[in-house]
Amino acid sequence: MDVNAAVAAAAAIAGVLTGVIAMLAFRWSERDQKRPTRTSLHTDPVLPPGVDTVLSVLRSSAVVLDEADAVVKASSAAYALGLVRGGKLSVDPMLQMARDTRRDGEIRQVELDLPRRGTGRGEALAVSARVAPLGSRLVLLLVEDLTEARRIEAVRRDFVANVSHELKTPVGALSLLSEAVMDASDDPEAVERFAGRMQIEATRLTNLVQELIDLSRVQNDDPLEDAEPVRVDELVAEAIDRCRHQAGTKQITMAAGGTADLHVWGNRGQLAAALGNLVENAVNYSPARTRVGIAARRVSAPGGDHIEVAVTDQGIGISEKDKERVFERFYRVDPARSRATGGTGLGLAIVKHVAASHGGEVTVWSSEGQGSTFTLRLPEAGAARDRAHQHPDLDDEAEGSPDPSPYEPLPAPEVLP
Repeated sequence: MDVNAAVAAAAAIAGVLTGVIAMLAFRWSERDQKRPTRTSLHTDPVLPPGVDTVLSVLRSSAVVLDEADAVVKASSAAYALGLVRGGKLSVDPMLQMARDTRRDGEIRQVELDLPRRGTGRGEALAVSARVAPLGSRLVLLLVEDLTEARRIEAVRRDFVANVSHELKTPVGALSLLSEAVMDASDDPEAVERFAGRMQIEATRLTNLVQELIDLSRVQNDDPLEDAEPVRVDELVAEAIDRCRHQAGTKQITMAAGGTADLHVWGNRGQLAAALGNLVENAVNYSPARTRVGIAARRVSAPGGDHIEVAVTDQGIGISEKDKERVFERFYRVDPARSRATGGTGLGLAIVKHVAASHGGEVTVWSSEGQGSTFTLRLPEAGAARDRAHQHPDLDDEAEGSPDPSPYEPLPAPEVLP
């Protein structure tokens, strides 16, 4: 009996031990299945909660790297900039920054010039890269494109430098002339001569300041806020009247013609200034006893009819190398001639900005020694034209008159005395 009892007890103990071992083995296997392996860390990384949402709304290009430098998450902007290729970060300096940050946990930032993809030109892409740790094993890279900001800053520096130079010339001349007047106080003829020169320099300074104000207004104002139907023949008449004195002094013939009954839609003051600048340039750069013509016409375009106002002169013309630059601020084809006529180099820049802000453009054709034609092309105000034809009393036309028209014909060519 004792032997049988001992065997039974031993069998019971063995069964219990077997059950316990089996249960422990099952739980251990289940925990191993839940534990992330090194392989799973690389193949199925998980971003901290909320990071994916934050990255999706950032304006900067974003790239998240894991501990093996593989890309876990990248924004579409990062792909567009060429930062990520084949699941890897393709910019070596940024990759090295990420490794250093992963090693010591420090935030790093650097500005780089990267080659621009898809262009045969040597243009560089200016970027600012910032690397920071994201959790215990991920690294976040934020890249901001600074190319446009740098371009604007360069334009601003050039503009300030040009303005300083242009202002320095007449101000310096006025200072010297004032000293000359003081030294020649006992010579009435010299005082009168120097005073005349001072008036010329003061006028040049006034014109420069006014054109700077006009250019600033054109760039900052929205022409559509005060838009209205503008009669083209009125703009032409104003431009001719503005240059009447200069043209008369040089015995230049100013002729206006083309299609009547034309309207454009926009800011009347800006449009008048733009066309006035074109006509004034034509007169200033034309020799004596020549002709300046202004003609308007309607042309068909896919998006609707446009109005073209062409200003043609018989002046010195523009070379091929200068045609691309004549609309730049302060650029002068003939600096000596421009200073003699009081030009500031801002007139055509104003024309370009006015045309662009009104949905149009300005172009130039020129041949050296034969003259130039500047063409201002603007969308036509078709609705305004139709309304004017339906209501001929807009211009105080008498009722019942035959074939009433709200427009006056363009002035006939005239030779100024």
